[in-house]
Amino acid sequence: MRVGGRCGACRGWCVARGLTLAEVRSLPVCVDLVTAGRVLGVGRTTAYQLARTGRFPCQVLRVGGGYRVATADLLTLLGLAPVGTEPCQPTPHGQPSPSRGDT
Repeated sequence: MRVGGRCGACRGWCVARGLTLAEVRSLPVCVDLVTAGRVLGVGRTTAYQLARTGRFPCQVLRVGGGYRVATADLLTLLGLAPVGTEPCQPTPHGQPSPSRGDT
């Protein structure tokens, strides 16, 4: 039984490795399902099975014939805030919220 998939680095079959935190943070806005699976430590076949059955742990977008996952959803699932975001801070009642542009 072969484990892994075609690797661009070695041009052959190898075990797909996970991604480092720096690699995850540098991902584009949306990634393919295989990359999302690598972030979560899930193989290609399992990732597709989970997506087909609606059990992938993040929202999966169907685009054309493929699947895409928002990197922000992956970061949230991992407990990491997307870069450039700040946690919401409650404002006292009656005070304008800076996020609405009412300053």
